[in-house]
Amino acid sequence: MSATPPPRTFHVKSFGCQMNVYDGERMAELLTAEGMRAADDGAAADLVVLNTCHIREKATEKVYSDIGRIVKDGREQGAVPLIAVAGCVAQAEGEEIMTRAPSVRVVVGPQAYHRLPAMVAEAAAGGRATETDMPAEAKFAALPKRRKVGASAFLTVQEGCDKFCTYCVVPYTRGAELSRPFADLVSEARALVEGGAREITLLGQNVNAWAGNDEKGRHVGLAGLAEELGKIDQLARIRYTTSHPADMDDALIEAHGNNPKLMPFLHLPVQSGSDRVLKAMNRSHTAERYLRLLERVRASRPDIALSGDFIVGFPGETEAEFAETLQIIAEARYAQAFSFKFSARPGTPAATMDGQIAPEVLDERLQRLQAALQRDSLAFNHASVGKRCTVLVERKGRHAGQWLGKSPWLQSVHFTGDVAIGDLVEVDLVEAGPNSMGGRLVARAAA
Repeated sequence: MSATPPPRTFHVKSFGCQMNVYDGERMAELLTAEGMRAADDGAAADLVVLNTCHIREKATEKVYSDIGRIVKDGREQGAVPLIAVAGCVAQAEGEEIMTRAPSVRVVVGPQAYHRLPAMVAEAAAGGRATETDMPAEAKFAALPKRRKVGASAFLTVQEGCDKFCTYCVVPYTRGAELSRPFADLVSEARALVEGGAREITLLGQNVNAWAGNDEKGRHVGLAGLAEELGKIDQLARIRYTTSHPADMDDALIEAHGNNPKLMPFLHLPVQSGSDRVLKAMNRSHTAERYLRLLERVRASRPDIALSGDFIVGFPGETEAEFAETLQIIAEARYAQAFSFKFSARPGTPAATMDGQIAPEVLDERLQRLQAALQRDSLAFNHASVGKRCTVLVERKGRHAGQWLGKSPWLQSVHFTGDVAIGDLVEVDLVEAGPNSMGGRLVARAAA
């Protein structure tokens, strides 16, 4: 393959989870440090990086669809950009991506993207580059220091998973659980705040499995890390996601009641309300233990907003077992939640289990489940009307003078007033919708 001029512009498109968003931001920083400039979209870029997700089947197919579109648009405009595939699809499929999509010149897994600039240079010189090793600590050590960020920023503290849920590819694409060092995280958090962040969301596949030694050599968990980050003066808010019920320890539950910067929001996936299905999924909790855990969290922070994940139609799920999932939803009273039809991922045990559910049954059950979740989400928003809360201003709204921000309970709140991005403002919640709240500005800056 012939050499091409080194790319001067780039575009990173991230699919899937918030960790992919974080990884995409870090890849952009790497390329910027090499002198490249970010383009607004792939059509204007010399290099397009597709930062992929492998959790859902359709997400994988979308990657190949995007590759085809990029090539077609590039040919029409006279120049096909250099295409790199990064993330979990890259990790899972490796060089097979180049066989299926010969226009791809770089394939790099989520633990090796610190090598992206060198791999791009190799591809531009006429070669092809593939890297799917998993030296996670080496990756973080090689990344550049954080630059200017928005009002809310992500910070990956933990990667990988040791749980091996039977439907999930994460242990195979992200590797074993690894916690980044305490000192490194505090340093990066300070850099984010110096760059403009007022809120930091701690990320991990099992974020509450994070553990390390603090500056005094004491072993601490996520609660201890959040406590230390709370000492950063200009950091106003701390969040974390995604958690596993097995790693929700006493200290973290108590932190929701005694750490004022830890927001009253918890995303804690249960996946099913049926104990038999949970066991088949290799989830370590029962429905009853999960509900008792939620009770303890609510006792520590009574106003907490709860979120969860659900998989509909896991192999062998009966109508009665699906009804148990609807029951746990009714008891948990989620403020928001994510729900998916079971999607068989190659290489996972669930992909070859007996009792695969017919597509039309999956569709019908998902509709019923989402109706229940939407009912409870709207009820939570209606119950919030009349509250006065602090909103972090994140961006302008669609209408003149309108602003959008997040409440402590992670609700999107729109309002008008004389404010700026990054402000913390006092807002009365006056209107509830299914996906957002309407607010009235009370004070420009929170005390």
